[in-house]
Amino acid sequence: MIDAVVFDLDGLLLDTEQLWDEVREELTRERGGRWPATAQRDMMGMSSPEWSRYMHETVGLSESPEEISAEVVRRMHARYRESLPLIDGAVEAVQRLAARWPLGLASSSNRELIDLALAASDLDRYFAATVSSEEVAAGKPAPDVYLEAARRLAVDATRCAAIEDSHNGIRSAKAAGMRVVAIPNQHFPPDPEALALADVVLGSLAELTPAAIGS
Repeated sequence: MIDAVVFDLDGLLLDTEQLWDEVREELTRERGGRWPATAQRDMMGMSSPEWSRYMHETVGLSESPEEISAEVVRRMHARYRESLPLIDGAVEAVQRLAARWPLGLASSSNRELIDLALAASDLDRYFAATVSSEEVAAGKPAPDVYLEAARRLAVDATRCAAIEDSHNGIRSAKAAGMRVVAIPNQHFPPDPEALALADVVLGSLAELTPAAIGS
């Protein structure tokens, strides 16, 4: 039985995975760092303390992780204010599931960006609980952010369905014991091994219905 549904944010409701990549690479090149070919994949799903430490230690930015995180968030905030990149069908998908279950959100994004995105899209009223991975011990693929979302919803994690788009997100939700519905990100699709962990695979948000999740 499913008693609640937990959404991811970036790459699922917002078309932002490449935007994060662009902003962090831009900052790296401005500050004289080294942008490895694996940087985007390495950082996907990391919490802000984790990816800002990666940018300091691996990418080679001299600023502290805290300063790096603050600057990236400032630039992302400006992009959101300019144009929030909602994925087609995001609002309708959330509304369909909110009519059936309480909703949570488990995101690797920073708290202020989560709140801005949900307020700007008018989706905030549909979510009973939202969690940023900066508020838990470890980011995705660790299960922490999904377990915390279930705790805030007062629902056992094994009675939750998670909606994810990325390899680390799928692994995170599966490790939390949730039923996983994958809608693969078109820009950065999950690897086959991660996708095989999903209980349901859909082609788009238009296919995300209560019937697709199951009871």
